[in-house]
Amino acid sequence: MLLPRILAPVRASCQLSSHVLSPASRVLDALRIANGTSAPPALSFVRHASHQAQGRANGAKDGPGKRLGAKKSGGEYVIPGNIIFRQRGTGWFPGENCKFGRDHCVFATESGYVRYYRDPLKHPKRQYIGVALDKDDALPYPRNAARKRRLNMIAVKIDTNSKGFEGQPVVTDLQVGDGTGSETSIRATPRGNPKDEPRGLVIGKGYAYRMANWDIGRAAERANVQVKEFTPGNRWAAWRKSQARIAANVEKKKLRNAGKKSPKPKPRQQRQR
Repeated sequence: MLLPRILAPVRASCQLSSHVLSPASRVLDALRIANGTSAPPALSFVRHASHQAQGRANGAKDGPGKRLGAKKSGGEYVIPGNIIFRQRGTGWFPGENCKFGRDHCVFATESGYVRYYRDPLKHPKRQYIGVALDKDDALPYPRNAARKRRLNMIAVKIDTNSKGFEGQPVVTDLQVGDGTGSETSIRATPRGNPKDEPRGLVIGKGYAYRMANWDIGRAAERANVQVKEFTPGNRWAAWRKSQARIAANVEKKKLRNAGKKSPKPKPRQQRQR
């Protein structure tokens, strides 16, 4: 599109106030009167490009951003695996129930509510991101408070004098067998006889119930589960039978195709030199 450009500067004049500006078709006439000349001003024409100019060489490298920053706000509910914060470097550190990803992102390891906080007792200058298990909890948790474990359970001290623990052996100081036959050595621990009946669950060190290893290993024997014994055969004889079977199949295939008339091959045409 060609647009006219007025080269002569427009001078402000009080005479312009005595004239009323006309519509767009008479704008040039009003400018001529203001400049004190009736001759049409010189016009120049500007030609714009018909095609878009070539872009810069490095323009292809500019892509979308890395989408860094907070993905979950404080107080928002998360589940294990949810990414809370993406970053480059260690501006934020994982706190309670959180861990680092390999790209320094902070993600949740437990279900709960996001908390952004500082822990002066742990590190005075670091910023932490944690997950509180309850909505009303504040992080960091008190140092001497009972820790909430997975499944939202709290560790409670077991009373060995209660009804469920009567007659159960409790090993408090288990040591590696030293050959002396002490009460707490492994050699002095009763192993049991495979022919005996299973003793059931026995409380071990701490408060974990489990069956003895020998008891677990004899479960199939007590259930009379019979397994067919593996007998390795003669591999050389098996290979000879396989070769004989393959040769017999080849002979059968030849006999089947003997009765069929095969088409005569076409004579080859000699090339013209």
